[in-house]
Amino acid sequence: MAEVIVSSIDHLKQQITAGRHTFISDEPREAGGSDEGPDPYSYLLAALGACTSMTLELYARRKKWPLETVQVSLVHSRVHAQDCADCETQKRSLDRIERFISVTGPLSEDQKARLLQIAEHCPVHKTLTAGVTIESFLD
Repeated sequence: MAEVIVSSIDHLKQQITAGRHTFISDEPREAGGSDEGPDPYSYLLAALGACTSMTLELYARRKKWPLETVQVSLVHSRVHAQDCADCETQKRSLDRIERFISVTGPLSEDQKARLLQIAEHCPVHKTLTAGVTIESFLD
């Protein structure tokens, strides 16, 4: 896996380099950015969507299933946590991602149901649901 390097260009606009690929992230104008690229959460959703689609494509190919296309639509939101133990002393919210998967091809209902199960096994999905430890270093 290639190292990802993010460098500030102009205020909130960021240049992202992943291997030999370069792209921009920014915030919308209403958030103080110049809206020259997707915001960071859009990239997070894109990572999950791309991984989901690739996982389903690879699985169907291995099974020789007639999967033609995969489209993944994702929405991120924050939901107030109603059942946390210390809600009265701390404000808590849960991040929620809704993932809508659409497939085309002459697939049986059983094959479609299995593809939905397989989507849960994409590596990015596993990372997000397992939790991540992030260690930060400043030089």
